Amino acid sequence: MNFVPNTDSQQERLLARIGVKSVEELFDDIPKEIRLKRSLNIRGGMSEQELVKHVQGLANKNKTVEEYSCYLGAGAYEHFIPSFVDQLLLRSEFYTAYTPYQPEISQGTLQAIYEYQTLVCELTGMDAANASMYDGASALAEAALMTCDATRREKVLVLQTVHPEYREVMKTYLPPRGVELVEIPYQDGVADLSALEAALQEDVAGVVVQNPNFFGRVEKAEEIAQLVHAKGALLVMAVNPVSLGLLKSPGECGADIVVGEGQAFGNPLNFGGPYLGFLATREKFVRRMPGRIVGVAHDKNGKKGYVLTLQAREQHIRREKATSNICSNEALCALAFTMHLSALGKTGILELAYLNLQNAHYAAREIEKIPEMSLAFSGPFFHEFVVETKAEPEVVNAWLLENQIIGGLDLARFYPELDHHLLFCVTETKCKEDIDRLVARLGEIQ
Repeated sequence: MNFVPNTDSQQERLLARIGVKSVEELFDDIPKEIRLKRSLNIRGGMSEQELVKHVQGLANKNKTVEEYSCYLGAGAYEHFIPSFVDQLLLRSEFYTAYTPYQPEISQGTLQAIYEYQTLVCELTGMDAANASMYDGASALAEAALMTCDATRREKVLVLQTVHPEYREVMKTYLPPRGVELVEIPYQDGVADLSALEAALQEDVAGVVVQNPNFFGRVEKAEEIAQLVHAKGALLVMAVNPVSLGLLKSPGECGADIVVGEGQAFGNPLNFGGPYLGFLATREKFVRRMPGRIVGVAHDKNGKKGYVLTLQAREQHIRREKATSNICSNEALCALAFTMHLSALGKTGILELAYLNLQNAHYAAREIEKIPEMSLAFSGPFFHEFVVETKAEPEVVNAWLLENQIIGGLDLARFYPELDHHLLFCVTETKCKEDIDRLVARLGEIQ
């Protein structure tokens, strides 16, 4: 109890108030065999100078993309972030802002969110976007539930080429709500359209596709949309926002709801968070969206202002009528997304996407020349690709790490049939010399 700030007399009064004799009695429900039999391995108090040195030593154990060349993607991507983004985020008006409940004193925050929503709509080809979600995975699960609410059906199909961790989140969200979740297999790294067509029956509420998919492959989105709509179901498309600089927008492909992870714009890797999920949809499904929407209004004098126009969340309305229990948006991360994307503009995002595409294809061509390695799938891909290796993936990655290179993702962790396969990601942060160095180190593996 050395780290509990209450004095002995305070503890006695607290225990008496709740009717127990000792602190130990509070833990009676926990079996004695699983309790820790020793003191916590925590050293005594430190001075500020000692503490700073200790924490810096712990932090230095982490290896970052500033020190190592990184080729690991799988949903979290290294991109160059202009320096002005971080500087503007540090402004106290943004950095300390909370939920803009009072529009009369929150116009700046509300306008920033409104601009974010506008950019998401322009990027995805949708009619409306919400003020952001926790992350891409929760946004996808919420979108799947939207399809059930809109169609009054209780079955969702998800392609196995969707991010496996996103699918795990869907398995957490959907079955407790009485929704059946069915996975559709893949062929050559993309959806098996014949299997999808066979599974598409009149009881299906929605189909979930990722494009580009988890393997980096470009799906036949328009064909999938036609199959889905022919059965009266809705199409949910998860997208990489950077890829939309080159690919047709999901709206053009026929998607009804679009989600994705917004980390790629303005937000560093941060060892896994915080990130933000975006969610956009067609106008007729707006009232089924989770979270909230910022809109433009005019006062009695005709002066423009920004307000929360839709708040279908359990904090604001009756819980049983709420679309979701997500009560907050990722405002600061969304602001970073907005600033970065605004700075790129239409020309910049096209050039960024093209550079990602070219770098990845150059790396793939060079890796394919290595005798012990080959590309697992044929066909178009964006900035990720799968490499089949005769060497053990852990051996490959250990060797690369020794050479200050963070290698690809071992796919056997999620796809047992893809043993000896690595998923590599190459973004605009890599130059030709970086890629050549990766290829050279891979070629040295015996």
